[in-house]
Amino acid sequence: MDLKAYFERIGYTKTPKVDFNTLNELHRLHTTSIPFENLNPFTYKEVPLDLETLERKMVQGMRGGYCFEQNILFSSALREIGFKFKWLGARVLWNQAEDLITRRSHMLFLVDLENETYLADVGFGGMTLTTPIKFKTDIVQKTTHEDFRIKNLQEDLILQANVGGEWKTIYRFDLTIQHLIDYEVANYYLYTNPTSHFRNMLIAAKPFEEGRLALSNNQFTIHWKGGKSEKVLFKSVDEIRNVLTEKFGIRLDGVSDLDSRLLALLNTL
Repeated sequence: MDLKAYFERIGYTKTPKVDFNTLNELHRLHTTSIPFENLNPFTYKEVPLDLETLERKMVQGMRGGYCFEQNILFSSALREIGFKFKWLGARVLWNQAEDLITRRSHMLFLVDLENETYLADVGFGGMTLTTPIKFKTDIVQKTTHEDFRIKNLQEDLILQANVGGEWKTIYRFDLTIQHLIDYEVANYYLYTNPTSHFRNMLIAAKPFEEGRLALSNNQFTIHWKGGKSEKVLFKSVDEIRNVLTEKFGIRLDGVSDLDSRLLALLNTL
């Protein structure tokens, strides 16, 4: 992996060490520099997970990606530095019943460090962790944005975020180690299944120092720390293209068929 190019992409200028400070800063910089976005599946294109393609797309190409792309790229950088970690899989429960069994379609990982284990995840869209948290249950953990906690649920664990004073479950997971082939199966489903929301919705998200940016179809929202939100509804392809470029920093020149997909989307709203 080209660490120099990756560091330039996220604005990291220090000498990396295998310690918490490096992990914490890289996690924060990655999430605030490389946006979550689903332009490949939205325009009916494949989503390769090999590192060479991910670097070409997300580092050199100034694009973003969704959970598998984000976390494989980030963990690959950590591996190059010397970090040890375990890839895991999760069942997304955002805005769903806590005990619902959904497909295992999300990636996270645990980093073993300094006699402590941390949960890292740079790929959960509008509610992604901005910094890693300790892998400990039943304690409230602060990040640069929301407070998070891990709780036991039957034989599994759940990750929750405090949103507006309410604890909301993000996903459910266990400690079964995942391999690239496991993610490739879930990834193939997400970018090919006709019912996948990644094919049918336009999604982009990116945290910044004072809050979070979110795009859902033609609705752009700025969620400010403290609870205030500002929403704008776009009515044209150009407006959506501009926000993807100007607010999320996504280079669109290589995204073929985007305009036709945006126009089709607007016609259904």
